[in-house]
Amino acid sequence: MGNAPLPLFYQVLRRPSGAICAIVLVLFYLLAALAPLLSPYPISQQNLSKNYHPPTALTWQQEGWHVKIYKKVDPLAMRYEAIEGQTAPLHFWVESPPYRLLGLIPMQHRLFGVDEASSDAPLYLLGSDATGRDVFSRLLHGAQISLSISLIGIIITLTIGFIVGGLSAFFGGKVDFFAMRLVEFLMAIPGLYLLLALRSVVAEHFSSGQMFLMIVIILSFIGWSGAARIIRGMALSIRNRQFVLAAESMGQSSFKILYKHLLPNLSHYLVVAATLSIPGYILAEAALSFLGLGIQEPSASWGLMLSQAQEIKVFMLNFWWLLTPGIAVFITVLAFNRLGDVLRDCVDPKLGRTP
Repeated sequence: MGNAPLPLFYQVLRRPSGAICAIVLVLFYLLAALAPLLSPYPISQQNLSKNYHPPTALTWQQEGWHVKIYKKVDPLAMRYEAIEGQTAPLHFWVESPPYRLLGLIPMQHRLFGVDEASSDAPLYLLGSDATGRDVFSRLLHGAQISLSISLIGIIITLTIGFIVGGLSAFFGGKVDFFAMRLVEFLMAIPGLYLLLALRSVVAEHFSSGQMFLMIVIILSFIGWSGAARIIRGMALSIRNRQFVLAAESMGQSSFKILYKHLLPNLSHYLVVAATLSIPGYILAEAALSFLGLGIQEPSASWGLMLSQAQEIKVFMLNFWWLLTPGIAVFITVLAFNRLGDVLRDCVDPKLGRTP
């Protein structure tokens, strides 16, 4: 008797590239979940006297960590220099406006910060933007939107794709014909143009929550057709197996057969498909926000932050910290794609060449 195969999760972690990608993604989602606790400032708090401030340096002194204080030596080039011998103490567990951590736990403290009364010693771990807002705080809060949109969108997409594709394969006939013609029609429309068209017909002045919901609906509407077609093909290969025929003969309903028999046999594919599809949702949200059609102020997303960094001044004066959202998008997309490759290799051992 052979050994039982390891669960898919453990197979992924046994491969170095899979473990690294999983750790990176868990870290990103953890930072996003704890964004209100880890952010030194609210995302809309401005300091116009400290616009385009470079990342502040930390220094250790006898009484603890301190933040260096900078002065603007060239207002035209936005050049700052640290003032020799002047620092401000870095405090931990500081008071803040009330908020709910994870949407549930009432909190009135941040993990760290500086004295709010001193505007001359801001704590900008990743610098500030054109209006003096903290890029680090906005990056963490932007991760909440960019990463959650992708997760919610892919769950809706695969759920619709599984139901439509599974029912098409199960019933066949006219149901299959009309469902697949709808799928082919949606797949024939270029995704970017459909995305822009759907976004342009909705109201322009939505609240942040409404815009979040609208983007999820648009991305899910675009993405489910491809998943439905693939799931239909896989379900057709399972449709005439003995356990499905036995369930039918026992009088089980169509949805029960889909849930109890087809879903377990397609679960590995759904996990791989979700992992490989999430980067597309992240990039789509970033593209919408970059073009001004996605998340709007005062909220923050990685795409919106990148759109605010497209001024020629950012490149001419080397304000590199404003491009950190692009680095976050790159790392996240790369990690998801690599993790999807590892999952695919684990599901199909014949392709298992990923180290």
